[in-house]
Amino acid sequence: MTRRRRFEGQIVGVGTTSGVRLVVGHWERSPLGSFSDVMVERADGHRILLAPSEEVAGFVASTYTFDEVRIEPLTVDRTGRTWCVRSPSLRLEVESGDRTPLGWLLRLVPRRVATSTAWSTLTDPVARLLLRGVRTKGSAGQGRREYYGATDAHRVTAAGGRLEGQELGSLAPVDPPCRFGFSSTPRRPQVTEVTTTVVTS
Repeated sequence: MTRRRRFEGQIVGVGTTSGVRLVVGHWERSPLGSFSDVMVERADGHRILLAPSEEVAGFVASTYTFDEVRIEPLTVDRTGRTWCVRSPSLRLEVESGDRTPLGWLLRLVPRRVATSTAWSTLTDPVARLLLRGVRTKGSAGQGRREYYGATDAHRVTAAGGRLEGQELGSLAPVDPPCRFGFSSTPRRPQVTEVTTTVVTS
């Protein structure tokens, strides 16, 4: 029997001058409740999942690929345009800015349409052409299919912090693309409002 799981929230994708790239998932509504997780790819290519619970870690690690999974307390606080991510391994501050041109276009699409798997299938060839490394439809782990339905996007204007006690440096492009799954975040750091649908059969 086919099962669909929808995760509604925001994805923050940033690169840093240290070579570390980070993808913060802040999920307000999901089958696992409200939670946040962080996917980290170090400059040497080592991929780490930071997850707040065994349940979240199990689901995310079975959908994406990591070299290491850490279960640790993790909080994401938003004050205005400032995002503060905290865990024993990571301290990250991100400043978001104005809506991007893509964000304005996304806002024109009715939400019901933009978050459908049919729309994600339709937009996938366009995303691959215009946004290096980005896909809106693809195969995930354990035979799952995944669809990204973006509904808004804001540029990131600054980022910094520490990973494992080492300075991350300042904001940089997400380059090379992250290798957690079939899609990376856009090269230009941004906050994307998204509904992710994971389909299992």
